[in-house]
Amino acid sequence: MTLRTLVVGPLEANCYIVGAETSREALIIDPGGDAPRILAALEDADLDIRYIFNTHGHVDHVAANAEVKEATGAELIIHEADREMIEKPHSFWSSLVGGVEPSSPDLTMADGDEFTVGEMTVQVIHTPGHSPGCVCLRIGDAIFTGDTLFASSIGRTDLPGGSMAQLQQSLRRLRDEVPAEAAVYPGHRGPSTMATELRENPYMQQL
Repeated sequence: MTLRTLVVGPLEANCYIVGAETSREALIIDPGGDAPRILAALEDADLDIRYIFNTHGHVDHVAANAEVKEATGAELIIHEADREMIEKPHSFWSSLVGGVEPSSPDLTMADGDEFTVGEMTVQVIHTPGHSPGCVCLRIGDAIFTGDTLFASSIGRTDLPGGSMAQLQQSLRRLRDEVPAEAAVYPGHRGPSTMATELRENPYMQQL
């Protein structure tokens, strides 16, 4: 697996470009803004983009959906519970990132779904709490946690559709189902490992 991280948009979300080393097929996780930078990185990497995954529907993770999808021809995927957020972006939240063009998913994903990208398998773990349709994406020995789990922190639950009780249950799933050696790539801030989060993240310790 090859991995490139771009910090995009005014709210500094992590956009990940994940490629299969042999087939050169790839996926994008959370194109949250700065579409020209994302497209330039794709051209530089010479990858065949199959899918665009949104870990959830908040504007800072989806703002470049439409432009990147049009340029690459990749299929856009989001959980059904957050679908309306990208089809009808809220004007107030969109204003925080300079506007969001509506986008239509080609597919929706649900807990337990798997997608094949070259020699990689993308496994979907539904982790509501930050938003109803939040997901984490596990690829080999890495997990992309969106705004569910950060290094030493977690996603906020005070936005519409958020729930601390649901988020705690989602964190318990990650604790119980994701190997400690897995690398954690969150929606904001730097990477971590599950072992580090289990040991040092106060929200994980409280479960």
